[in-house]
Parts: sequence; C-alpha cells; structure tokens
Amino acid sequence: MTRTLLALTFATLLAPMASHATSYSVGISDAHYADALAGAWRSVDNRARDGARHPKETLQFFDLRADQTVIEITPGGGWYSEILAPLLKDHGHYIAALQAPSSGDYYRKAADSLKSKFDANPALYGKAGFIEFDPKAPVFGAPGSADRVLTFRNVHNWVVAGDAPATFKGFFTVLKSGGVLGVVDHRARDGADLQSIDKTGYLPTDYVIKLALEAGFKLQGSSEVNANPQDTKDYPAGVWTLPPAYKLGDQDRARYAAIGESDRFTLKFVKP
Repeated sequence: MTRTLLALTFATLLAPMASHATSYSVGISDAHYADALAGAWRSVDNRARDGARHPKETLQFFDLRADQTVIEITPGGGWYSEILAPLLKDHGHYIAALQAPSSGDYYRKAADSLKSKFDANPALYGKAGFIEFDPKAPVFGAPGSADRVLTFRNVHNWVVAGDAPATFKGFFTVLKSGGVLGVVDHRARDGADLQSIDKTGYLPTDYVIKLALEAGFKLQGSSEVNANPQDTKDYPAGVWTLPPAYKLGDQDRARYAAIGESDRFTLKFVKP
C-alpha cells in the first residue's frame, strides 16, 4: 500500500471520529457571551446587574456548553433565562422548572410572567421548555436527562420551607452521570445557625454542601466570583435590605447601593 493510500485510509477513518467529537462538544465563545449579555431583549436594569452577578464567569465556572440540556430551578422573573435560553437555543435545550402554581399566588404569577416573556419572543425562547414541580415531592424531568441543573438565590427558601433535602435529591435524579449542579446563594457568616435564615436570608455554606453530599453529589469546586466583602450581613431587613430589593425603601438607600448586592457563595457539584 502506498504512503498516499495509507494517508487517505487513516484520514477516512479519523474523519467520522472528529465529526462525532465536535457534534457533542459545542463550546460558548467570548463573542457568544458578549452577544447574549448585550442582547436588546434584556432590560437596562437587568444588564446593570451584570457587574454584581457575573453571569459569564459564573456560567463558565459551571462548565456550560451550548449543546447541553440545562434546567434552571425557579428562575423567577427570568434574569438568567434571558442569557441561558439564547445561548442554548441552537444546539441545546433550556428548561425552566417552575414551582407548581398551587403553591400560592406568588408562584402562579411568576410562572405566568415567565411564560409571557417567552411567548413574546419565539425567536429566542421558542425552543425553551417548562416543567412544573411539587416542592414536597419534586420531579424535574426524566431520570438522567439533564447535563446541568442551575439555581440562583433559591436554596434559602427551600431550607425555610423544609423542602431542601427532597429538592437536592430531585436534582441528583434528573442529572446524568457526570452532570453538574451549580448553586449560588447568599452566604452567611461563619457559625450562623439555620434558625436565622428566615429573617436574614443568608445561608451557611457548609449546610448547602451537606445537603448536596447527602443527596449523592461530590463537591467539585467553589468560586469567589460572586463574593462581596463589603456585605456586613447585619441589616434591619436582612439581605433584602440590599439591592435589588431595597426593602427599606429610601431609608439609607445610598449606603446600601454603595454596598451592592449580597456576598454569595458559588458551588459546583458533580453526580458521580
């Protein structure tokens, strides 16, 4: 066999392998992130929070890829939905997991608002999906169907409601082996007790790690990308004193604006 024929033979054998590899490995470039963050569909207020929430760096830490199935848990008004759904629309699948409207008016209004947002822009959100879950027995999709489960500033609510252990078990079940759970939440002071969460909104990091480990996850890493050392965590209305909630209204507003959004932990867990 000639050298030329050998080269052609190896090229023929390797070409399908290379094609297969790229079809399952669609990265997100800096330019793609820039386009999503600067998107005209995002409000001025939402874009203004990028400096406090660091979406690009956070999603990169969670190893987001454009070909993944990503479930965002209780996305609220859709701040992260506006970034995730466009990044995933061509190669992946974004799914918003919404707490069942039967849980109360707040959850019904949040679900209706997000669905209206998606309906208004099918070019961006037409391929996005929804799933409703019962917080007492949460199911987020078929077992082993998701590459990423992401949740931002929600765990403290589940802890207060007593739903956190079942919720983390639900995350574990829906993720594929090797899938990642990404968690961001308000970080409590060292030694803070769980009883204070209801009033302060701040959550002990070690307790979140405990919840995830007990559900079967392994801690893969933590990041300080959403840290805020100016947050003293001792406000009259807890974390909701700070922006964007400003629960005290105009009282000391300039002071709280200068502090900025809360100090947050950013944790990455993997399903073995």
